[in-house]
Amino acid sequence: MRTLISALACALTLAAPAAAQPADLVIWGGAIHTGVDNAPQAQAVAVSGGRISYVGDRGGVRERVGPKTRVIDLKGAALFPGFTDSHAHLRGIGERELSLNLEGSRSAAEAVARVKDYLAARRPSGPVWGRGWIETGWPEGRFLERRDIDAVAPDQPVLLVRADGHALVANSAALKAAGVDETTKAPAGGEILKDKDGRLTGMLVDNAMALVAGLQPKITEADRREAYAAAFKVETAYGWTGVHNMSVDWTDVALLEDLAAKGQAPLRVYNAVDVGDAGPLFASGPRQSPDGRITTRAVKIYSDGALGSRGAALFEPYADAHSTRGLIRTPPEAMKAQMSKAYAAGIQVATHAIGDRGNAVVLDLYEQVFAETPPNVRRMAPRWRIEHAQIVRPADIPRFARNAVIASMQPSHAIGDLHFAPARLGDKRLDGAYAWKSLADGGAVVVGGSDAPVERGDPLIEFYAAVARKDLTGFSTPAWRPREALSRIEALKLFTSNAAFARFAEDELGTIEVGKRADLSAFSVDLMTAPEAEIPKGHAVLTVVDGQVVFEKR
Repeated sequence: MRTLISALACALTLAAPAAAQPADLVIWGGAIHTGVDNAPQAQAVAVSGGRISYVGDRGGVRERVGPKTRVIDLKGAALFPGFTDSHAHLRGIGERELSLNLEGSRSAAEAVARVKDYLAARRPSGPVWGRGWIETGWPEGRFLERRDIDAVAPDQPVLLVRADGHALVANSAALKAAGVDETTKAPAGGEILKDKDGRLTGMLVDNAMALVAGLQPKITEADRREAYAAAFKVETAYGWTGVHNMSVDWTDVALLEDLAAKGQAPLRVYNAVDVGDAGPLFASGPRQSPDGRITTRAVKIYSDGALGSRGAALFEPYADAHSTRGLIRTPPEAMKAQMSKAYAAGIQVATHAIGDRGNAVVLDLYEQVFAETPPNVRRMAPRWRIEHAQIVRPADIPRFARNAVIASMQPSHAIGDLHFAPARLGDKRLDGAYAWKSLADGGAVVVGGSDAPVERGDPLIEFYAAVARKDLTGFSTPAWRPREALSRIEALKLFTSNAAFARFAEDELGTIEVGKRADLSAFSVDLMTAPEAEIPKGHAVLTVVDGQVVFEKR
């Protein structure tokens, strides 16, 4: 009898499930939004070996807490799948922190005063570059002009890039140093602005900025590393776990991979290389660092300019400047050749297009490339993207889903542009402006980014803009098409699961599920339940990448 009991006990022991192994990290103590449709909430998450090993209730996770397990109590904060900025310029974010930053200037006079203070404090010997000014809401009601800067820098070359990165103002000393005068011809895809008397205002738009590019100081590798270090610090503190890094120099690809190899890349980076620098990528095909932190498999192409500087290409003239319809920066035949090369190499294409004409041109080209590619090189679901997709003719909206084109949009553009876009466009064209909801309802995959350093780059501002469609003071108008606002669930997908899909990583990222990489973002405000106005008042409290805590604020 004793033998029989022993045998039964042994059999039961063998049949019992093995005890769960202690996790490296356990998180609980706040709302956990998984992003999974049929299981949207949980009470606890466990992480082991950089991946999610448990999602469920607190009782079930307790057995995974061992002597070496780090337990983080959210203390009422809310946890989400890792937020990804699907369109940003990572090195530019770092450079903004390290250079003359005119962001937030409330007038031309204030911007000029900042220049004066910078020159007095730094006493630079060469040309000075700054960035971040935007005239929207300024009492002067106009762009910066060279005469503004000449007043504080008559002999020092100074060049100040508008916030959108598509125009700059140069003072007289800078124009003289670059050899630009009233007889200089604007390059194709660019514009040199002049006053009513035919004199240069100092404003150079889009491709005309190349006329003064020779005044830029040579960027050293040390400069690049310092900028990326600053950018990593900023982005992880905002709660971003990943960035789709746009218009990347090929030199930066190797640098980012080196940073990852040295354990100095706390952010997951997906590179879209500037197409003019993409020869090595076309030759090698997609590439990824061994740790998965740095992926390079896309190219960035420019179709048109920006709305604020009237470079976005429109079918009809600007409502507030009847002499222009904007600019096509790259000839369509050149864009098509680049796209065909990318398609053959298995490289994703991300094309900048803001105006309705700019978007239509890109959609036409995508359709042509897909149709003309020989069957033996045709690729399934290339997931090509249009970056910004800001102003789209309603008739063109269904073409995104029909051709499986991803709309990569930046919600904060809409809440800044609402103060000038109606004047630029007129009411009728607002029907397809910043049309996140129409694109999503039409079946397109829409992803969310910030375009930082053009915008501040705060994920809470981006989320708020997507669901509120109001500026940060709560202002909007019925004419601003409030029907285009997204639900909270739709907005969450912009920065999580849709962002993962857009970089071919939906099996690894984008939701809180067992087996996926442990990229997690926690914020002091619950984005799914808080009043709209409270969302941008919150802040990140925890950023986790591959199970590693890369930012924490208690």
